Amino acid sequence: MFPSADLPDTIPVFPLPGALLLPRARLPLHLFEPRYLQMFEDTLKTSHRLIGMVQPHDGPGGKAQLHSIGCAGRVTQFSETEDGRYMVTLSGISRYRMRQEIVGFTPYRRAEVTWDGFERDIGPAETDKGFDRPKFLKLLSRYFAEQDLQTDWDSLKDADAELLINSLSMLCPFEPEEKQALLEAPSLTTRRETLITLIEFALRGGSSEEVLQ
Repeated sequence: MFPSADLPDTIPVFPLPGALLLPRARLPLHLFEPRYLQMFEDTLKTSHRLIGMVQPHDGPGGKAQLHSIGCAGRVTQFSETEDGRYMVTLSGISRYRMRQEIVGFTPYRRAEVTWDGFERDIGPAETDKGFDRPKFLKLLSRYFAEQDLQTDWDSLKDADAELLINSLSMLCPFEPEEKQALLEAPSLTTRRETLITLIEFALRGGSSEEVLQ
């Protein structure tokens, strides 16, 4: 568990479309751009070793902007390739809300953030009392067949509810705005309901017709 007192007011932010990180989940990253190599090396020098993942989006006039809510992960594992790239694993710590970007000083983006409202993220794993696993896995099986995806179904049957829902939220090929909706879900139950809605929508081929049962 990450102590709330160790959460910094300023973190580097890494805009990566479609890359979702959630609390207590893990996200692998492949870093090769010089600015992000610098970000990683600077992060290792800090006591918290946090990097804030965030979704970019098109603002007014097509100008690139960042969503206000992201999720910070702690560097827990990394390896360096012979040509200077890094393979990094981030372990999700807490979501945050951006207050403002910090201009200048580094080649990568940094922001002042607040962790208020996300206190549950640094606590114990969430539960979902309304989770109907057999019904959910049946729906998921249809979705994976439609998307030509493979998985270890035995492990899904036994996985902790939070690990299962969060891992699928991160791994399923949803659009960036759909990933943002999963990130901003206020509870595990809401995230599971959002995940089901997105899967059903994909099975309809993006139409509003009733899903065949």
